[in-house]
Amino acid sequence: MTGVAVAVAGVGLVTSLGLDAESTCAALRASVTNPSITRFRGRDGQWIHAHQVELDAPWVGVSKLVQMALLAAEECLVGARDAPAGDALPVLLCTAEQQRPGRLEDLDDALFDGIRSGLGVRVDEQHSAIFPLGRVAALAALERARRLIAEQGCGQVLIVAADGLLSWPALKHYVDLDRVLREDNSNGFMPGEGAGALLIAAAHADDTLRCTGIGAGIEPAPVLSGTPLRGDGLTAAITQAMREAGLLADDVDFIVADISGEQYFFKEAALARSRALRGHVRTLDLWHPAEGIGEAGALAGVTTIAAAWTAMRKGYACGPRVLVHGSDDASYRFAAVLCRPDTQAVEEMS
Repeated sequence: MTGVAVAVAGVGLVTSLGLDAESTCAALRASVTNPSITRFRGRDGQWIHAHQVELDAPWVGVSKLVQMALLAAEECLVGARDAPAGDALPVLLCTAEQQRPGRLEDLDDALFDGIRSGLGVRVDEQHSAIFPLGRVAALAALERARRLIAEQGCGQVLIVAADGLLSWPALKHYVDLDRVLREDNSNGFMPGEGAGALLIAAAHADDTLRCTGIGAGIEPAPVLSGTPLRGDGLTAAITQAMREAGLLADDVDFIVADISGEQYFFKEAALARSRALRGHVRTLDLWHPAEGIGEAGALAGVTTIAAAWTAMRKGYACGPRVLVHGSDDASYRFAAVLCRPDTQAVEEMS
């Protein structure tokens, strides 16, 4: 797949900060957060705070995930560079990991059926797929989308993510592991929920953002493993993505990551950056949208890309090239290089 570039043609987000990508990203840029009290208490008896999405009806469970997913997908398609034509559209659905405690029963089928029936376009059943990979799902789906466009002749591919950690079984699991943020525990995350969508298309002259490299790795020392962390998996993912994009260490302008507050993932990112981007002489900004919307599982990867896309489109990005990366609780690591097309054209002529 070296040399194959695809474009992010549209984005959509539904988060605790807003029911569309523009308001969410504006709030993220202003460092706004909007946590609220849940109906659950931690082991210390204090109410658990979370980033909850307020819809116009009291949806719960899979029904709420479906509604959020449809809102995000509709925004993505309406605001896309080119509206999907009459051909059926492959949908790559990003959901919670199969082994995650509190995962809703029949989640994948119910969520996919709800999106298929509510989406205003024909769904390509043959090329659609489900990625139950949590935080790294969207980046894994991006690689599949690129292959569908390059090898299967698909004109566009829709990536949709919907997830949340607000059910009691899920919250209890992370509370018991001491991973939820509270007054006496700064080494934790604040749970969240939401949905997002990305429309991926063949490269076009007026693209806002293109993906020019993707990499993957396996981390031998995942969180809570007790094994010394070297960041091997993320280093491999970043190195592969950079090599495929044809970039050197100092070519990256900023990073957007799925880090949600735990020290392990900040340490991993620092280790991987120092190894994979050895020789980088400029200070790199690290954006982590989960600070504003919480830890929302599969939403993470979509949010990192949507944040970069919006920054490029609105003109406040730190530069024309951005590295995004994600890590799950197990061992999967993914990275992608995104850039403005005018930058790519200059590089190809040089």
